[in-house]
Amino acid sequence: MGILDFQDAVHGPLTYDLVSLLRDCYVAWPQERVLGWARDFRRLAASAGLETGADEAQFLRWLDLMGVQRHLKAAGIFARLWHRDGKPGYLADVPRTLGYVVEACERHDDLAALGELVRERVLPAMQSSLAAARA
Repeated sequence: MGILDFQDAVHGPLTYDLVSLLRDCYVAWPQERVLGWARDFRRLAASAGLETGADEAQFLRWLDLMGVQRHLKAAGIFARLWHRDGKPGYLADVPRTLGYVVEACERHDDLAALGELVRERVLPAMQSSLAAARA
């Protein structure tokens, strides 16, 4: 499914590596499959004595929040690589990466404004930049 690089491994949120695997910037898995894997992970984590939230809904919210944070960070890194370093190689992955942000924000009322901003302003600007980079 994927490879995680543990070179800078630290103790962090339970959902951090799960988001890396299930909502990868380069591969899009069907949502039902992602939810199934997330539920299996939660069950196994809970049986190992790890804190997995009060219920499945809270755990899935944690997964979405971590995904929003990670994907905004990744999109920023991809933009920096292009603008500062002249490396456009990751630009094609930004729409998928930001698409995850929009999808996650749509599931949570308190994130709706962020999702709307990304969908209506950032993604169109990104598409324009991507077209310019290809020209």
